[in-house]
Amino acid sequence: MAVYKTQIQWGGPNADWHDDADLTVVINNRDGVVPADKLPETGTQMSWASPRGNGQITFFDDGTSFAGSAQFKGEGPVGYRGQVKR
Repeated sequence: MAVYKTQIQWGGPNADWHDDADLTVVINNRDGVVPADKLPETGTQMSWASPRGNGQITFFDDGTSFAGSAQFKGEGPVGYRGQVKR
């Protein structure tokens, strides 16, 4: 399981970043994509979609950070990034 402190950005690429809710990631199938005891590998991409929102992110720095975009229910799209919590 990987838990990330996240931030969102709206208003363009030079706008300020704002703290958001933590993101918790665990993905297991035949082999752990993001297993409970490790971080995702660099280059791992993840996307999701639901009635509550959608997003797409890519992990960097041995899984300690990610960057991408998200759109939450009733809101416009935003930049989305995170740093692993230790």
